[in-house]
Amino acid sequence: MPSIVLSTLNARYIHSAFGLRYLKANLGDYENDCDIIEFTIHERPIDIAEKLLLKKPIIIGLGVYIWNIEETTKIVSIIKQVSPETIIVIGGPEVSFEQQKQTICQQADYVIAGAGETSFSDLCNKLLNKKVIANKFIPQQPVNLADIKFPYHLYYDEDIAHRIIYVEASRGCPFKCEFCLSALDKTAWPFDLELFLQQLETLFDRGVRHFKFVDRTFNLKIDNTIRILEFFLGRMDEKLFLHFELIPDHLPERLKQVIKRFPPHSLQFEIGVQSFNPQTQTLVSRRQDDEKTEQNLHWIRNETNAHIHADLIIGLPGEDINSFAAGLNSLIKLKPHEIQIGILKRLRGSPIIRHSDQFNLRFNPAPPYNILSNNLIDFAEMQRLSRFARYWDMIINSGRFSNTKSIIFADQPFQRFMTLSDWLFETTDQTHKISLKRLFELLFDGLCHRLACDESDASQSLLKDFQSSGLKGSPSFQNKTPDKKEQPKLKAANRQKRHT
Repeated sequence: MPSIVLSTLNARYIHSAFGLRYLKANLGDYENDCDIIEFTIHERPIDIAEKLLLKKPIIIGLGVYIWNIEETTKIVSIIKQVSPETIIVIGGPEVSFEQQKQTICQQADYVIAGAGETSFSDLCNKLLNKKVIANKFIPQQPVNLADIKFPYHLYYDEDIAHRIIYVEASRGCPFKCEFCLSALDKTAWPFDLELFLQQLETLFDRGVRHFKFVDRTFNLKIDNTIRILEFFLGRMDEKLFLHFELIPDHLPERLKQVIKRFPPHSLQFEIGVQSFNPQTQTLVSRRQDDEKTEQNLHWIRNETNAHIHADLIIGLPGEDINSFAAGLNSLIKLKPHEIQIGILKRLRGSPIIRHSDQFNLRFNPAPPYNILSNNLIDFAEMQRLSRFARYWDMIINSGRFSNTKSIIFADQPFQRFMTLSDWLFETTDQTHKISLKRLFELLFDGLCHRLACDESDASQSLLKDFQSSGLKGSPSFQNKTPDKKEQPKLKAANRQKRHT
C-alpha cells in the first residue's frame, strides 16, 4: 500500500491531472511510494472517498479547483468522519487564497498555497518521518524551475491513448489582467529549452500526437516559440495537433513565416481578446493594441491553416451590453472558427475584486463565482446574457449548424442571436438537456417567426446541417410551416413535464 495518494476530480475523463504528476515527480525518495488516482466530478463523493481509503494511505493529497471545490469538500468531510487519522493535504488555485473562509480548509490537516512541488515534498518528508509541523497553512514558496523534475514520464500508456496530454514550456505571465490569477505573477519564467525539447521528443516517440501547451503567453519569447514550432514541423504527420495560447497583438514577421508552414488541422490558437473596449482594458490593467489584434486575427484566418479559438468576457467593469455587442460583432467579422463567450468570474485571489464598490460588482457566492450584476448590467440582463452564452455554445460553437450560422449572422449578429436566445428560453424554459433533433425543430421556428428569415432558406440551411449531424430519419421541419401559436403550448408542455 502506498504511503501517499494524490487525487483530484477532473471535469471529464479526457482531461489529465498535470499538477498531480508534477507533485509525484518531485517527491524524491517517496515518488515510488505514491499513487495517483483520478476521478471526474460526475462520480459520487462517497464512492471516491471509499476508493481513496481502500489504498490505506497515510497522506491523501487533493488538487482543488473551481470546478471541483464542492465535490472535494464533501469528500474531505466523509474521510474525516470515517478515518480521522488519515492526513489530508489540499492545494491548488481554489485554496491558495481566502483560506480562512473556506470549509474545506478548516477540515483538511494542511493547506498548501501556490505551486506545490517543493512545499508538498517537504511536508510529506516531515510527516512520514514523524516531525512536528508548526503551521497548518503553508504559504507559497518560490519555485526555481531548474530544480523541478519534469513529470512527463508519469503520463502512462492509457493517458497517451485516451487523454489530453498537457505540457508547458514556461510558467507565469508578465501581464496584469485583473480577472486572471496570472496577474499575481511578476513575470514569465521559461524551462530550460533543450531539456524541454528532449521531453517532447520522448512523448512524441511514445505516440503522443495531441499536445496542449498550458503556457499563458506562448509567443512571449519569440526565439523559444520558433524553436518549439520548428521541432514539431520536423516531425509533422497527419495526426499531430498542437494547441497554444497566444498574445493577440504580438506576431512578428519571422514567427508568421513559421506558422504559415503548418498544414490544415494541425494547429489551434487560443486567443484571449476579452474586450475591445479601451476604457475597460485600462480598468482591468490589460495592455492590448486592438488594431494590431484585429490585423493579426485577420492574418491568421486568411493566411494560415490555424484554427482560431477567440475569447470574450461578459461583465467586465465599464462595459455595458452595447459595448459588449459591438465587440462581439467586430470579432465575428474577423471570422474566428470559434468564439468562447465567458461570464466574468471572481477567481479567489484575483485583483478584479478591487472594483467591487465602484462598479457594484455582485458575484455568485457559490462556484463558479460568476458575476450576477454590476452598475451597468442588472441581474435580469445578466441572466439573459448567461443564457445567450449557453445557447451560443449549443448552436454556434458546437459546429453542428455551420450552414445555418450564416442566416443568423446576416446582420447585427449579437442583436439577432440575442433575439433568438430570448425566444428559445421563452419557448422551452430550458438551457440544458435539449435534444439535438428538437433543437433543429426549435431553430426552424425561431428563425422563421422571430428572426423573419425566409422559410425556404431556413429549411435548406437546416437540412444541410441535419444531414451532416449524424441524426437518422427525416427532419420534421422540412415540410412544416412555423406556427406562432405553438410557442406557449411548447412552453406550457415543457413546464408540465419538468414539474411531474
